[in-house]
Amino acid sequence: MSKRTINKIAIIGSGIMGSGIACHFANIGVEVLLLDIVPRELTDAEKAKGLTLEDKVVRNRLVNDALATSIKSKPAPLYHKDFADRITTGNLEDDIAKVADVDWIMEVVVERLDIKQQVFEKLEKHRTPGTLITSNTSGIPIKFMSEGRSEDFQKHFCGTHFFNPARYLKLFEIIPGPKTDTTVLEFLNNYGEKFLGKTSVVAKDTPAFIGNRIGIFSIMSLFHTVKEMGLTIEEVDKLTGPVIGRPKSATFRTVDVVGLDTLVHVANGIAENCPDDERHELFKLPGFINTMMDNKWLGSKTGQGFYKKVKGDDGRSKILSLDLDSLEYRDGKKAKFATLELTKSIDNVADRFKVLVKGKDKAGDFYRKSFASLFGYVTHRIPEISDDLYKIDDAMKAGFGWEHGPFQIWDAIGVEAGLEIMKNESIEAASWVQEMINAGNTSFYTVKDGATYYYDISKKSQEKIPGQDAFIILDNIRKSKEVFKNSGVVVEDLGDGILNVEFQSKMNTIGGDVLAGLNKAIDLAEKDFAGLVVGNQATNFSVGANIGMIFMMAVEQEYDELNMAIKYFQDTMMRMRYSSIPTIAAPHGMALGGGCELSMHADKVVAAAETYIGLVEFGVGVIPGGGGSKEMALRAQDTFKKGDVELNTLQEYFLTIGMAKVATSAYEAFDLGILQKGKDIVVVNKDRQIATAKAYAKLLADQGYTKPVKRKDIKVLGKQALGMFLVGTDSMEASNYISEHDKKIANKLAYVMAGGDLSEPTEVSEQYLLDLEREAFLSLSTEKKTLERIQHMLKKGKPLRN
Repeated sequence: MSKRTINKIAIIGSGIMGSGIACHFANIGVEVLLLDIVPRELTDAEKAKGLTLEDKVVRNRLVNDALATSIKSKPAPLYHKDFADRITTGNLEDDIAKVADVDWIMEVVVERLDIKQQVFEKLEKHRTPGTLITSNTSGIPIKFMSEGRSEDFQKHFCGTHFFNPARYLKLFEIIPGPKTDTTVLEFLNNYGEKFLGKTSVVAKDTPAFIGNRIGIFSIMSLFHTVKEMGLTIEEVDKLTGPVIGRPKSATFRTVDVVGLDTLVHVANGIAENCPDDERHELFKLPGFINTMMDNKWLGSKTGQGFYKKVKGDDGRSKILSLDLDSLEYRDGKKAKFATLELTKSIDNVADRFKVLVKGKDKAGDFYRKSFASLFGYVTHRIPEISDDLYKIDDAMKAGFGWEHGPFQIWDAIGVEAGLEIMKNESIEAASWVQEMINAGNTSFYTVKDGATYYYDISKKSQEKIPGQDAFIILDNIRKSKEVFKNSGVVVEDLGDGILNVEFQSKMNTIGGDVLAGLNKAIDLAEKDFAGLVVGNQATNFSVGANIGMIFMMAVEQEYDELNMAIKYFQDTMMRMRYSSIPTIAAPHGMALGGGCELSMHADKVVAAAETYIGLVEFGVGVIPGGGGSKEMALRAQDTFKKGDVELNTLQEYFLTIGMAKVATSAYEAFDLGILQKGKDIVVVNKDRQIATAKAYAKLLADQGYTKPVKRKDIKVLGKQALGMFLVGTDSMEASNYISEHDKKIANKLAYVMAGGDLSEPTEVSEQYLLDLEREAFLSLSTEKKTLERIQHMLKKGKPLRN
């Protein structure tokens, strides 16, 4: 078979989903042709301009408006605004012939079989044989769509279901039609993982496929449980959110965001098309849902759903909640449960499930009921929707943002214990579960030699989950490959002479124990290994330095200790840069403050595309003190070009810190000077990040890595730059743009980045700048207003402007 590559894709249909998918293909460098229908009538604005239905601007209005709306939406569908240039728009009458020279045609039109079939008939007239053709349907059977199409069409046709928003949700379901060639499925499975950064799951052609079948069941089951148990919507959102590893939006807030009508559409589809489903009754809509649909209380899109935002008498916004009995909105009520209090000290979500199902209160009852229902349901979906249990878990994690899939939760509780809970709730598991236990298998998953195995029902044995060879899963190797451990880090041997240091603190904050662990990892790598990766697979890389520790030292006026702590941080960052082995940072999620400084001091950064990185120290009343201020001054100097206005370049880097700018993707971080073009790289699939970082560490080591020479040639501009900065902060304060304390912090940063008040431009060392940085950080830590900012951040989790 010839090698297949995707350089150009045609997306047919530019609604929210079509435009979102188009943007994500543009994100990964693919050229996109986005087509939609031609409008049938003119708008008043077009009439006023004297335009006709033949004008191109009118003919492409629908597609251009839809794409523009998508690009402006939040969260942004593009990694970088410039990537929009990779998308060309057109319409299905003038431009359909252009599909002849694309590598993949994807249909994303309205969910109606007749319309989809008409579109495919038109497309087939222009499609080049051998071109991939897929439908992003969320529920119409794939077998009906390709009826009457040619042999070549049917062979290259299947469903490819993205979840919305396409950039952020990782599930990519691939659904074969009756005649889909297996090489097409293999290609798409690999392409989804490697290029689109998704979790690819090959599903069966059953209603709602895997993700929505289980996800909608879970929500519908909850709707019935809420009424039965008399729970409020706040209580349910408290019980089904981060405490069990689900998104903050939990259940009802998620439905508001997605839209109640969307949920009802899928639920009705399952109810109509799955008459033999043993829990068929659950897909019937409860009364309160019907009322909400009649009232058009569909969620965010109609301004009210389960929650409603209103302005109070004081002019401030507040959120009201829907009372499910009276169906009237009321003030929000705080939800509290004794069982949840017991899990507060358990950081690892998987370890909480055992505690939650043993709860003696309403929360315990709720978890026993809902997990019993979920466990029973998923056992009966095999082999109907999938032959393999791991695909169900993958789909729920990637499509619904669950940290653990149903079978993983069940494993965490214990298979026998789960069956006991189900028995008490009068729910029966499929017979294969008991067969599994009888055959001596005590869990759905096992880990051997760093790989995850799952119970294969047809083979009645534990089989290795395919496709893991491109990944390194730290959870699987942590115990067996541990080289060193303290309370802040675990250092693992990744093989091939490369170590990995993984933070283990709360939210991966960087305190004394993490720094000690980093130093130890560098010692070990320099002595017996070839390279070092700093990476983890938590939600966030690191939210920065442990500000609680800084606050305590500052409040108790232990300035010598604080000075030593900051110096220790700086020295550790400098070791990252000047050790005798290559160091690779692998940031993802939030990489703020100290997490950003650490990345900037590595030899190379292998960043996940979804990396939100920045120096945010201004928010707590200080300047970056772990080498970040020094590094920005150094990088500004390194970009000075002949004939440049050097002050302007320096000012850009100054503002990146002063405005606490955070990149909303790794690609934006290049614009901020936090990542460096030609040196740092971006990976789209976070699951491959550690393996990729390891490969780069090995490559640098194999090429003969030489320890860099410490810099003594950093050109600082002295008084000339300092004067400009001070004038700028004065005028910003005068126009009430910044507070007096903001100005004080900015002036301290200006002093560092200008290299002090030197009378003329001078070349200085990194250590000189680090000393200035530390001095500024210390003096700001003595300020009452800085302490107020730190305290506010610790208590409320958001910055204080004072």
